[in-house]
Amino acid sequence: MNITRLTIAAILLPFLAAAQTPNFSLTGKIGNLNKPAMAYIDYMDNGVGHEDSVALVNGSFKFTGHVSGHAYARMALDHTGGGKGRAVYTGDVIYFYFGQEHFTVTSKDSLQNAVFTGSKIYDESEAYNKEIGGTIMALTKAVNIDFNRGTPEQQKDTAYMKAVDQRYRKNLQTRTDKQFLFAKTHPNSYFALVALSEAAGSKVDVAKVQPLFNALNKELKATDMGRELAQRMEASGITAVGKTAPLFTQNNAVGKPVALADFKGKVVLVEFWASWCGPCRAENPNLVKQYQTYKDKGFDIISVSLDNVKERWLEAIEKDGLAWTHVSDLKGWNNEVGRLYGVRAVPASFLVDAQGKIIGNGLRGEPLNKKLAEIFNQ
Repeated sequence: MNITRLTIAAILLPFLAAAQTPNFSLTGKIGNLNKPAMAYIDYMDNGVGHEDSVALVNGSFKFTGHVSGHAYARMALDHTGGGKGRAVYTGDVIYFYFGQEHFTVTSKDSLQNAVFTGSKIYDESEAYNKEIGGTIMALTKAVNIDFNRGTPEQQKDTAYMKAVDQRYRKNLQTRTDKQFLFAKTHPNSYFALVALSEAAGSKVDVAKVQPLFNALNKELKATDMGRELAQRMEASGITAVGKTAPLFTQNNAVGKPVALADFKGKVVLVEFWASWCGPCRAENPNLVKQYQTYKDKGFDIISVSLDNVKERWLEAIEKDGLAWTHVSDLKGWNNEVGRLYGVRAVPASFLVDAQGKIIGNGLRGEPLNKKLAEIFNQ
């Protein structure tokens, strides 16, 4: 499973920016909770991540900060003192849009049952989600309910599971179709850009997406999300199999520039990952094995990290025993090489031959192993 920018598996990376005058406030009241209950918020604003946390006092808490426009947030409530990680991945968590507003979140018991008031952008996002058929999280919840309607015997039956999966995929495709339609019919709405960016996916159908993108409001195209989608469309043409891999230079952990051009003559896996990416870390033992098997035959790896906390990046490298080349600009999802290659989900990879041509992308696990065996065991 890929970790994507705007799905439930998404990770909104924390990044502390220079202090600015607050222009939004979020005031919460969730029951009558007190310490050790904590509220945590992570939000993306113009491509940069921010984080904050606060203890609840009689159920009340407040966040303030500065955003340049529309921001996308994840807020988690730790009811029992288990910490942020537990709250985010197994607890009470919600995702929402907001802006330069002063709004409230209230509930008798949990964030998941909370009511938002005072946020025009939140209301617009709710209207958008209603028009396209709901969020990915809502569709995922619905498919779980669908599956659980079956008897224990049915839930073990391949045909039953296949039917549930087909209904889910049909709902996803219907949602994507509605997103494209929303982008077409609401060219001045920020959520037209959200819809188009998500519907475009990692492998962009430029012929379909470009006309809709061109019709968007000029200010929308100038936002970070707009620029990223434009880069993704461009990348789809220059990172296809058979194309020359885009050259890049980025610093390693000690600040020394590393250039892809320096690896010409080798077969190189340009791999995008992050310390917080579970599927990436799960693949690392296989990469270690493949690297050890073929490094003396002309195989190498350049891992480009989408981390933005250096200590976490270096700790993951050491813990996983990754002995090859590592680079990062510590800009998270705004990593310049990641944007050059159109990466919006990790893990992602591009296999480059000795002449600098891309000969595979998205390879990991057995498909990667098979490809390397074909190259080096001829």
